[in-house]
Order: sequence, then structure tokens, then C-alpha cells
Amino acid sequence: MQDYYIGLMSGTSLDGADGVLVDFSSPTLRLVATASEPFTDIFRAELLALNTPTHNELHRAALAGHQLAAVYARVVHTLLREAAAQGIAASQIQAIGAHGQTVRHQPQRTSADMAGVGYTLQLNSPALLAELTGLDVVADFRSRDVAAGGQGAPLVPAFHQGVFGCVDASVAVLNLGGISNLSILPRDPRSPVLGFDCGPGNALMDAWCQHHTGQPFDAGGAWAASGQLLPALLASLLDEPYFSQPIPKSTGRDLFSLAWLAEKLRPFATERPQDIQNTLTEFTSRACTASVKSYGKDSKELIVCGGGAFNQHLMQRLQAGLPALRVSSSEQHGLPPLQVEAAAFAWLARQAVTRQAGNLASVTGAAGPRVLGALYPA
Repeated sequence: MQDYYIGLMSGTSLDGADGVLVDFSSPTLRLVATASEPFTDIFRAELLALNTPTHNELHRAALAGHQLAAVYARVVHTLLREAAAQGIAASQIQAIGAHGQTVRHQPQRTSADMAGVGYTLQLNSPALLAELTGLDVVADFRSRDVAAGGQGAPLVPAFHQGVFGCVDASVAVLNLGGISNLSILPRDPRSPVLGFDCGPGNALMDAWCQHHTGQPFDAGGAWAASGQLLPALLASLLDEPYFSQPIPKSTGRDLFSLAWLAEKLRPFATERPQDIQNTLTEFTSRACTASVKSYGKDSKELIVCGGGAFNQHLMQRLQAGLPALRVSSSEQHGLPPLQVEAAAFAWLARQAVTRQAGNLASVTGAAGPRVLGALYPA
């Protein structure tokens, strides 16, 4: 019996929406179809602006959520056309898992009472998405974990364990989106899976590249590779209290914002842009490799997914920083780098529909396992 779910993801890179149709009917998941749609420059700028307090933001956020649902719906309809070509009807798809676009992530409790519970906010319009697609939609995956005292992130380690876990060796999985997050998958099933946000992934590199070259990202890391490391700047970037915080922990553009970067760059205003790009790339690499050394030192391999897996210079720097590990792309393990997170949210939707926990308390710090997400029927 087929067990079809759609997963939709738009991450902190703000580059667009990725979608997958996944068949979970066998022990090894099968990608039936994939699709993506880039964000327009105007929409991307609006989402970026909504990451910080801004004018009339409630109204603008609602409209942005509707616009995101429209993008999601176009991705879904592309997936449905591909599915129909393979003889799969829309009625066979159980649900869509739609993550939404994170614009605030403040999971820390601010006081002892319930009014002080932290929060996480993803722009979305799941009711509209259900209306536009005629399919059940599961959304708002993170808030239940936060309500249970967790970080609400990362949520993908449980999925990583099922897809990339190995009985022969411990494995680490690094997602390089706008923010980088790490999953530690122990060989021993009695040991807990760990996961947390390392710090910046592509977000600061992409922003610097866009500003100075007009390109949305540094293709292959070629521009960074043309520059030189600035040790004083690297030291300043790494001098951020987040990196010394114990796990569980999570972060986002709330901390590693363009304003944060501008302040760090103030004493380096006369440096060459390509040297700063080189240093930002090394910053991401050092934050990630330090995380692996601290919590995944027994790992034999680092599997990299997300857009950063295509940055050859960054991948080389990760390998240089972890000489005892094999650094590889998730493509070499059967799942393309840009489809991993979307597939994870298809899996999370399935967990919600079947009323199974989607979080790992060892990762998020929640009080226990929780069914994540809210259902919006077609």
C-alpha cells in the first residue's frame, strides 16, 4: 500500500521553496517527484525585512504568508502533475507538510509563568494552501515543542536517524542552509541522538556576495577562494557567546543578522570584499567543525546537505578541519542536498497524521516526545 506525503520547505536562505513527494510505504523512502520555485527579489526582500521589527508588520506578515502559500501551491501542483504522469492521483496523497518561513525564533523562557514561554514564528497560510491544493495540510510544527520547554529546533535529527543512521559507525549530518544545524547519530541505539544549530550557514556569505557582486550566492565558493583569510576578523566573528552555550540550543537570523555582521565589520571597512567573503566562509566552517569536534568526535563521516553542499570551497574547508572524518554530500547517500529538509517535513506530516512524536527531547530539550503540527483539512 502506497503511503504518499508532500513536504514543503523554505529555509533561512530565503532563496525559494522546495517540494518533494515521498512514498513511505517501504523501509527506504522513495522520492517520487521534486519541484522548486525561487522567490522573487521583491518577495525575498520583504521576508528579510520581516525578520526584524518593521512598520505595519502584522498586516505585511499576513500578506506575506498568503504569498508564500501561493508559491507553495504552485510547487504542489508541479508535484501533482509529475505524480499523475506516474499514475498517482492527488486523492492518494495523505497530506502536505508545510514548514512556512521563519521570521522570529525566540524559544527561551523569559519568566517562570506560562506568559514567559518562548515562541517561534513561521509565516504561512496553511488554510489558504489547503484551499488552493485540495489536500490536507499540516503546519506549525515547532510551537508545540517550544510549549513543552524545547527549542523547537532542530526537528530534522529524527528523520536524519532514519535515513542516514548506520549500525556500523556513528555519523554526523550537517545541514548548511541559511543557518547550519548538526545531527549526531550514534552507532549504539541506546545512546541519544543529538542535534543543535551550529551558527550561521550560508546566510551571511550570501548577503555579502549579493551586496558586492549582485549574485545571490557565491557559486562553488569561487569568490571566497580568490580571497585571503583575515585572522582578526575571524577571531571577532567567533567571539560570540552563542558558540560557548551548552546544548540544547538553537538560533537564527534574530542573532546572526545583517546588523550583527555590520557591527563586526566596522573595524574592517577598508579590507577587500573577497577577503571578507573568504573569512565568512571560514567562519561558517569553523563553527561547524568545532561543533562536530565537541559532540560528534566518534563520528566516522560528516554527511552534508542543504545549499552549502554545493559550495566546493566550503566543503574543502570542512574536510580540512575534520581530517579524521570523510566529508560527503547527501547525494552520495541517495538523497539530493536540496531535498533533505523538504523530505523531513513530509515525514513530520506523516508523524502528525499518524499521531506519533516528531521531536526528540534529547535534541530540543522538550519535556518529552510530542506530536507536532496542526492539521488543516482539505
